[in-house]
Amino acid sequence: MKAALPVLGLLAIIGLWWLATIVFGIEPLLVPSPADVVTSFLELPGYLLEQTLVTLWEAVSGFALSIVIGVPLALLIVGSSVLERMFYPLLVALNAVPKVAIAPIVVVWFGFGIESKVLMVVLVCLFPIVISTASGMRSTPQELVELFRSLDATRTHEFFKLRLWHALPQIFVGLKVSITLAVIGAVIGEFVGADAGLGYVIMVSGGSADTSLAFAAMALLAIISVALFYLLTWAERKLVPWSEEHRVL
Repeated sequence: MKAALPVLGLLAIIGLWWLATIVFGIEPLLVPSPADVVTSFLELPGYLLEQTLVTLWEAVSGFALSIVIGVPLALLIVGSSVLERMFYPLLVALNAVPKVAIAPIVVVWFGFGIESKVLMVVLVCLFPIVISTASGMRSTPQELVELFRSLDATRTHEFFKLRLWHALPQIFVGLKVSITLAVIGAVIGEFVGADAGLGYVIMVSGGSADTSLAFAAMALLAIISVALFYLLTWAERKLVPWSEEHRVL
């Protein structure tokens, strides 16, 4: 039943979309019907799937790099009040700057290759990962910490067997927020400077008034985001079975 409800919701949205294009006589140039979008995909399936893989690789690479950078940074912040006062304002400031404004500078620095897109993904994903990891590490009940220490547990055991496991549900919240942002970051990078990817397809098709192709690319972006999100949800169920977060998904 849980799997059927999202499908029913999707079908309802598609049905309303299709009905609106018929009832209001909307021109396909403005809003294509679902049939027009499917036709555009069937005309260029190989090309669109190739561009999908480009965007997927950029998003996943940047997301993985965000974890590699963000989790240790969060641990340093939690472990030192001095580092927290040093880096927290910088992280907030970096997150507040619109990434569209940063993207042209990133392209100037790193060129039109995959590096600039991966960096854009990192800039978008880093803040939620750091904040969720730091919050999770701080949420360990003090009485459990004192119990561990009364049993002569080492700092290493306290970290890996208590604090990290207790923080995992909160960490996964940040990861699930970031994985959808990763796709957005990749597309922002492709909008500014690229010769491949779904963002590039949307930009080019918009310039040529091929709205159906642009909608097909956006549909593929949505599919990527949903697939990555539920992949993380599956990993959460395996690694954090006691978490309440995934029970509603």
